[in-house]
Amino acid sequence: MDTATKAIDKRVEIAIRAWSPRFVASGVPLTDFEEVTAGITRWDEWCAAWSARAAMHEEFGRRALADGFNLSAGEHLTRAALCYHFGKFMFVHDIPQMQAAHLKTVECRRLALPHLRPAGECVTLPYQGKMLHGILRKPAGAAQPPVVVMCVGLDSTKEEMDVYENIFLARGIATLAFDGPGQGEAEYEIPIRGDYEVPVKAVIDYVETRSDLDAARVAVWGVSLGGYYSARAAAFEKRLKACISLSGPYSWVEIFDARNELSREAFKVRSHSKTMEEARAKARTLTLAGVARNITCPIYVVGGELDHLTPPHNAERIAAEASGPCVLQIVKGGNHVVNNRRYMYQTQTADWLAQQFGLPKA
Repeated sequence: MDTATKAIDKRVEIAIRAWSPRFVASGVPLTDFEEVTAGITRWDEWCAAWSARAAMHEEFGRRALADGFNLSAGEHLTRAALCYHFGKFMFVHDIPQMQAAHLKTVECRRLALPHLRPAGECVTLPYQGKMLHGILRKPAGAAQPPVVVMCVGLDSTKEEMDVYENIFLARGIATLAFDGPGQGEAEYEIPIRGDYEVPVKAVIDYVETRSDLDAARVAVWGVSLGGYYSARAAAFEKRLKACISLSGPYSWVEIFDARNELSREAFKVRSHSKTMEEARAKARTLTLAGVARNITCPIYVVGGELDHLTPPHNAERIAAEASGPCVLQIVKGGNHVVNNRRYMYQTQTADWLAQQFGLPKA
C-alpha cells in the first residue's frame, strides 16, 4: 500500500472512530452506519456510499408522499437528508461531489418539513446584503412561544438538528436552526468568522419581525464549534436571555493543531483560506479571551471528560470566566459533544432552558 493510499484510509478510520456515536444519536440507523462504512476502503468513496444509502431513504419518502402517508414521508425524508449530510460533511477535497450531496440534503429536509409534527418552515434571514437560511419550527398549540437560536458546528448544518429540535419543541420552545458564515448553504459564499455575534444579531432581528414568536424570550444554543459561537454571541448580544454551550472551544487556535486532519482541512476550506497557515491565522480570531467575562445571561456549559477534539478544560474555562449564573457539567466518560451519552445532558439542558423562560414543567 503506497503512502497516498495510507493517508486516505486514515481519513476513513478517523471518520468512523470519531463520529459513529454522533451519526447514530442524530438519527442514522445503526445498521446503516455499519453497512455503509463496512464497504468503504478509501476516503474518495465516502460521499458516494452515503449518498447511495440516502437515495434509498429518499425513495421510501417519495413513495410515501405519493401514497398520501405524509407522516411516514417526513420521517423517511429526514433520514435521507441526514445520510446525504453525513456524506458531504467533511468531504471538502471534492467540492462538486460535496455540493451535489449538500443540495440533496437541503432538498430532502425541505420536502420533509411540512409533514413533521410539529411542522417546519424554511426562512431567509437578511445578513449584510446577503441571505442566511434557517429552519423554524414552533411547538404545537403555542401562540407566541419563546425561541432558541441554534448554532451548528464546523461540519454541521441546520438539517442535522432534528433530534435536538424535537427535545426543545416538546417543552414548548420554538427552534430556529440556521446556517451561519462558513456553514451549510452559506459556506460557499460567506467564510467562517470569529465574531459570531454578528450573524446571531441578524437572526434575532428576524425573530423580532415575527408576531408569532416571543422576541422578549430568545436564547442561543450551540454545538461543538457552535458551542463557541453561542458563548461568543451571548457575550455581546444582550437580547439573549440564556445560552447553552456544548463542547465549545475557548480558543480555536489553541486546539487547532491537535484536531484531526479532516477537521483542519474543513476549517481551511470553510474559512476560505488558501493555505493551512492562513487557516491557522484565522483560527486565532475565534477566541473568548477577554470576552467570556461579558456573558451575563444564565449559561449552561457542557463538556465531555474524554473529549479529545475539544478537551473539557475549554468548558471549564468558559464557565469560570462567565459573569452570569452558570451551570457546568463535565460528563464522565463523555466524548465530543457527549454524543455517546446524550441522555446525560440533552433533556437536562432543555429542562433548564424551559425554566429560564418561565415555562411549566413538561
